[in-house]
Amino acid sequence: MSRLYGNLFDLSGRVAIVTGGLGILGRAFCQALAEFGAHVVVVDLDEDSVQRYACEISELSGIHCEGWQCDVADEASVEAMVDGTVARFGRIDVLHNNAASKSDDLPAFFAPAEDYSLEEWRKIMAVNLDGVFLVSRAVGRRMIEQGRGGSIIHTGSIYGHLGADPRIYQGSEYLGLAINTPPVYAASKAGVAGLARYLATLWAEHGIRVNTLVPGGVKSGQNQAFISRYTQRVPLGRMGHAEDLVGALIYLASDASRYVTGQCLYVDGGLSAW
Repeated sequence: MSRLYGNLFDLSGRVAIVTGGLGILGRAFCQALAEFGAHVVVVDLDEDSVQRYACEISELSGIHCEGWQCDVADEASVEAMVDGTVARFGRIDVLHNNAASKSDDLPAFFAPAEDYSLEEWRKIMAVNLDGVFLVSRAVGRRMIEQGRGGSIIHTGSIYGHLGADPRIYQGSEYLGLAINTPPVYAASKAGVAGLARYLATLWAEHGIRVNTLVPGGVKSGQNQAFISRYTQRVPLGRMGHAEDLVGALIYLASDASRYVTGQCLYVDGGLSAW
């Protein structure tokens, strides 16, 4: 019997850009894409670190990958990264807009909504939403020119779709600091999903699919009070881990999802099903 479906997830020969490639999720996403055959361009702010990590996943996967220093909130930096990727690999097939900022000023980032500064709001929006637009625009233009379609994936959040439960945050800390879900984070992630739907219908005629991967809470330094309260809200009874999300990413990046666009794929342990 011939194999009809065995290669649906194969990314051999494709070129994938991952912004925020050095983050908690980004490293797993980059390695997974390479293991499924894609040449990965690891994009983040620190040039030495992206180069080192690109070398690591190249050695692990046997696929040539490269690192590129880029500030996604800077238009010239984004254009240079996209031009450089095309110059090096000749094409772009997959874009994963994964970069997001938790700020260099955590007290300002976690300030109460009624005291939130406009300066902090704009700083986060510049990365979380403006950056997604800038990279999507630059890559989308290239994909249209190539005439081969492509897949664009945004990393969203459940808090772009659900209200945050303040009760979860009573006594909760992240790296020793009292935390909440900032209004700018929720608004930026809602904007990411809206932008994906817009681009999905706009670029469908070019064979470009645009979807949003929506993680639930991922364990990443929260204290036990937060973990316990959050876990009680999740039907599967635990917080997420980076490896829980890679299967959904490969699905959205590959031909396995070739008839899927404009969608939000929730990977949240069932939290949004309540």
